[in-house]
Amino acid sequence: MARIAYDSRDAAAFAATRHLPDQGLAAWRAAVARHLQPRPGMRMLDLGAGTGMWAAAFTDWYDDLDVIAVEPAEAMRARCTHPHLLPGEAADIPLPDDSVDAAWLSTVVHHVPDLTAAARELRRVVRGGGPVLIRSAFAGRHQAIGLFRFFPEAIRVLGTYPSVGEVEAAFGACGFAVTGFEQVPQTTSPSLREFAANLRREAHTPLQLITDDEYAAGLARLHRAARSEQGPVIDALDLLVLR
Repeated sequence: MARIAYDSRDAAAFAATRHLPDQGLAAWRAAVARHLQPRPGMRMLDLGAGTGMWAAAFTDWYDDLDVIAVEPAEAMRARCTHPHLLPGEAADIPLPDDSVDAAWLSTVVHHVPDLTAAARELRRVVRGGGPVLIRSAFAGRHQAIGLFRFFPEAIRVLGTYPSVGEVEAAFGACGFAVTGFEQVPQTTSPSLREFAANLRREAHTPLQLITDDEYAAGLARLHRAARSEQGPVIDALDLLVLR
């Protein structure tokens, strides 16, 4: 079971506030291009697709790429308009053997109860040599993510997420090797004021798992800073690539 049993309110918050602006997507397009060379007829799995932002982005970026979105939460699927969407989980991917050329997992691995089982399934469905691209906030790597500046109590939640080493070990046990690891800066919001105005607790797992008092204190810090700080909100998440 995932850390959060997403309901319709969570899914609505995610769709409304977690979809990156074009500037943020541009950074990830450039990062992905360093590890993925699409060709006609290529198929990609978007595992844990949520409300479909990444499936839409990949479809927009690459005309010849067939994106298959798989998402376990019914509430998330209800908000996703991607035409090729299936129910399914990381440990039970509803695809045949050797049926995709690459896989994308964005802010998903911390919801996966058994990383080795997920890696085994990805080894089964991803054709040999195809990349698995994991975009994530990993345990111990909060320094470049602004959310934790205002909600430092949420660092303890991040500490329960898989570390880079734990993901590498789980996937290594299933025949994968790391071929890339980089931190990708993204424009999360045009301004801190806009970020504060649009923040929804339901859209962020670390915020859901701190106390109400901790959340209120962090929200007050955020709004105080938003009154004076200028410029876009730049965060950096990690991209881990395995083949």
